[in-house]
Amino acid sequence: MTRTEQLDFMIKELMPGIAIPKEAADKWRMFRSLVNIRQPGPVSTAFLQVQDAFLKNETAQKGITRLEDLQPIADGIYLWQGDITTLAVDAIVNAANSGLTGCYRPCHGCIDNAIHTFAGVQLRNACAGIIAHQGYPEPTGRAKITAAYNLPSKFVIHTVGPIVYDKLTHEHEQQLAACYRSCLELADQNKLGSLAFCCISTGEFHFPNERAAQIALHEVMKYHRNGGKCRVIFNVFIQKDWQIYNQLLKK
Repeated sequence: MTRTEQLDFMIKELMPGIAIPKEAADKWRMFRSLVNIRQPGPVSTAFLQVQDAFLKNETAQKGITRLEDLQPIADGIYLWQGDITTLAVDAIVNAANSGLTGCYRPCHGCIDNAIHTFAGVQLRNACAGIIAHQGYPEPTGRAKITAAYNLPSKFVIHTVGPIVYDKLTHEHEQQLAACYRSCLELADQNKLGSLAFCCISTGEFHFPNERAAQIALHEVMKYHRNGGKCRVIFNVFIQKDWQIYNQLLKK
């Protein structure tokens, strides 16, 4: 199948009878939107075969970055600016919501949306299964691990960061620190050698960027001082966060 044929097939599978646009960019937006709003549930083998081939090729076209492509900025610590869905490391961290099943806003720009989109519909199904099994939403500060499906990483660690509605509090800071500890604990339990953290709770959850970075660095450095072996990549997307982490890591 060509890329156009793949998109047409997947759109028809996701919403039979829908009028499919002619332009490639519009086809992509429709496909992503339908994936974003899709509820967890069974999906055909034929759809998965086409989706998996399509997503792997899309990621390859963006370019994959491996740990060996990066230079450590400190012992066991790396700083990298880019798209976390293109990182080929043992695990990437997703800034999840308490339902774990991803962002349902069509084509939204959050990391949760990007990770679920490029991992494939299997990720939402897996996360829904976790919540169904435990019987309650994922608490703030906790984390769960799943396969990464069509992402170049092996696993995704989903953690629920605090939402800062108004003023930053000590409880928010404690909850964010717990996110980093929970992710690192899962990394050790699963014998992971590399873990890429996004900027948990900044952006959509309104945690102040610099304080978030200070907490992240404190927890990771404490983990390494206590004998932790997992190499950590601080993955930033915007220039502001790169500058914050770069300055803090040089101190």
